[in-house]
Order: sequence, then C-alpha cells, then structure tokens
Amino acid sequence: METNFIDYVKIYCRSGKGGRGSTHMHRAKYLPKGGPDGGNGGNGGSVILRGNQNYWTLLHLRYDRHAYAGHGGNGSKNKSTGEKGADKIIEVPCGTVAYNAETGQYLCDVTEHGQEVVLLKGGRGGLGNFNFCTPTNQAPRYAQPGEPMQEMEVILELKLLADVGLVGFPNAGKSTLVASLSSAKPKIANYPFTTLEPSLGIVSYRDGKSFVMADIPGIIEGASQGKGLGLRFLRHIERNSLLLFMIPGDTDDIRHEYEILLNELTTFNPELLDKGRVLAVTKCDLLDDDLIDMLQPTLPEDIPTVFISAVTGQGIEQLKDLLWTEMNSESNKIAAIATRESIVHQSKDRTRVHEDFADDGEEFGQANTETDKPFDIDDIEDLEDFEYED
Repeated sequence: METNFIDYVKIYCRSGKGGRGSTHMHRAKYLPKGGPDGGNGGNGGSVILRGNQNYWTLLHLRYDRHAYAGHGGNGSKNKSTGEKGADKIIEVPCGTVAYNAETGQYLCDVTEHGQEVVLLKGGRGGLGNFNFCTPTNQAPRYAQPGEPMQEMEVILELKLLADVGLVGFPNAGKSTLVASLSSAKPKIANYPFTTLEPSLGIVSYRDGKSFVMADIPGIIEGASQGKGLGLRFLRHIERNSLLLFMIPGDTDDIRHEYEILLNELTTFNPELLDKGRVLAVTKCDLLDDDLIDMLQPTLPEDIPTVFISAVTGQGIEQLKDLLWTEMNSESNKIAAIATRESIVHQSKDRTRVHEDFADDGEEFGQANTETDKPFDIDDIEDLEDFEYED
C-alpha cells in the first residue's frame, strides 16, 4: 500500500523571462516628430519556496513536479511598461531543504512558517528606446531584450522539526509511547517495522507547556549502509534537538544495543554526537524491582536513564520531567544555536549569490555616456519596421 508520507521529491523549476523593450516612435497630428516612446518590458516571475506549517509532507508536490513562473510582458507605446510575470510560490512544510539536483549544491533551508526563499530569480525586462534618447541621438532605433529565464532541477528533502526524536530498534515501544503521551495515532502491532513513516505528536507538560515528539521508524544494525529502511528516515533525526533512545527491558544487553544505535547515527552524521541524549528502558511492566536493580550496573554511564512502561504509565511523568530538563539545559541550547547559525550562514551564502547576480556590473540597460550606446551591439534589437501612430 502506498504511503502518504513523502519526504523526498525532485521537481523542475523555471523562472520567467523578462519582456522585450519597445522601439515605438510617437506620431500625432499635433506632434509630427514626437520622438521615441517605447516602454520597458516587464520583469519575469521568480520561483519562490514558502514555509507552511499546515503541511507536514511533500505529498502535494509528488504529482505536480513542474514549477513555471510567468514571463514578463513586452513594452508598448506611450512609455507603457509590460506586465510583470507572476511568481510561482511553492508551499513546503517547515524543515524542507533544497538542493541542486545536478550538482548536489545546497540551495536553501526553509525552517519557519511564512519564510520565503527565492530559488530562481526572474529575468529583468529590457528598456524601451525612450531610455536611450540623448541630444546627439534623438531617435534611437533600438531597444533592449529582456533577460532570459533560469531553469534548474531541484531536490526537496523534508527533515521533521521536533523537540524530541525517538531512536530505537523495531518493536522498542516508540509508537506506543507517542500514542500514550499525545493524540497521535501511529499504527501499533507486534511485528518489526510496523511504523513505516514518521509521525509527530504534541506532548502536554505542566503549566500549559508542551513539546513535539517524533516517532522515527526503527533502526537496525547496518542502517547507515542501507539495510532495513536504510537512510530513508535517518535524516529526520538531524533536526531533533534531543534524542530519546528506547531499548526494551527484556533485551539481553542494553549497553550493547545502545552502542549499536549510537554507532549507526554517528556513521550517518557525526554531528549527531553533539545532541542531548536520554535513555528510556521500556516495557518495564514485565520487570520487577529486583530485576531493575540488577540491570542498573549494566546501563551506559554517560547518559541519563529512566525505566518506563507506556502501558501502565510507570515512569512516564519522570520521563517527561527529564526530557524537559534536558531540552532546556544550557549545553543543549548552545548546540541548537550552533545548528541554527550554520543553517543561517548557508542561507546567507545563497542569498549573496542572488544579490551578486542582480548587482553585477552596471545597471542592466544603463547607457554608456562616452559612446551613447546602452550596451554591447549583440544585445541590441535593431528593428527596421517601426510602429507609428497616425
């Protein structure tokens, strides 16, 4: 059965080309030599990504993989400027990253609701011949063509934004915990890989506070090399500010399973080591107090641990307190700020590319005062037949 959760799409984007400037010459009975009055061409539309918190998947783009912005209209007589091309706005869920499909280059990162990022800038419209009228060239017979359109194949990847990400082997009790703490309804069954798509749940805390928990499909040993579900959902863990490792209490060696999970994450992305980590030993309703005491010496020493049972509610409040404390710890805030600054730096680099393109050299169509020619002769549209108004 086809899943409705889509976190990877490739789309073709094309901005609009700028409209052509007009070479019209004004004529009227009362003004036999009115001179040039050709208007400017309109700017082409841009392709823009916009964050929308009402989307949580890229499903709406799966069957609409062509994004075309409108072309700018041509200039006309009476110095009339052509119509501006319509922008193409692509709504994406918060946490979407865009890459150039051909080169793999990072383009932008949309993390906030309403945030807009220009993927492809529309071409500027050409100047009409009235812009080039001078005392020595009172009837210019040329106008400027508009800038061409841009096109690119873009890969959009969704990385879920959540405060807590659940990490564990299949059947570790992740979906059961999310279902018990929030109103989310993930599929729960007693077989591996029941969860085939990530799900988000909002967990209520004291004094009206809350945080978002992400149920990530189970990881197995070798997932970073493509085994099981492979790398398909590991990318979502990159955006979680805190990782909750979940290991069943009836496991033979809790420390060994924790090390396997940690190794898979660090193999995929070593920066995940900087995130805060909490260990929850699940299914403790199957254990008595003596068994829990026997397990204490075998637990990892570098991570806070809590014993829980999502079925009976054992340790749930203690877990929520521990998660809230770790999320608001100073070290976790510093790691979150560092991640955010890295994203902003990459976004600024991309924006600077657009600004350099827009401000490269002289203004597009600016006349050269020494030669009275507005641009290179190859860029001139020399029309022999002019429009005249009787």
